[in-house]
Amino acid sequence: MRILGIDPGLNTTGYAVLDTVQSGAQIVEAGVIRSSTTREKPELAKRLSALYDGLTEIVEQLKPEVLVVEQLYSHYAHPRTAILMGHARGVIFLAGAQKNLPVLSYGATRIKKTITGAGRASKEQMQLAILREFRLPKMPEPHDVADALAVALCHYHTTRRTAEEIR
Repeated sequence: MRILGIDPGLNTTGYAVLDTVQSGAQIVEAGVIRSSTTREKPELAKRLSALYDGLTEIVEQLKPEVLVVEQLYSHYAHPRTAILMGHARGVIFLAGAQKNLPVLSYGATRIKKTITGAGRASKEQMQLAILREFRLPKMPEPHDVADALAVALCHYHTTRRTAEEIR
């Protein structure tokens, strides 16, 4: 199975594509989609369009079988952030649906618990777990890439466990 994991963002969206192989999961490609290459933030519609275009290009080139997105979490003190991130997630879901991909979501605590064993793991703990899991020579940068790898890896482990339970 080929899994596309997404860490959504309006300025920087992390993505990671994993292939499941006999020995586990291996990275096909990982990186970021940027909504702007300048310091100036374009208007929301242009940022969303750049996200959509970048994501559809990745899907067309790498041909994942499933798209997995980190669920939205926003503190109640920052409702504007939740609304803006909702736009980004909507574009991601639309891109997946238009390419006939199943689109799934996992909450941040579930991802952290699956990857590190602790639902409240820090960013650093997550990055170290990803570093070890994939035997990477250095920490994935920016952190959005490590987060996308974690989302995809969470789906891999979840589906593997489910398949083992069925047998």
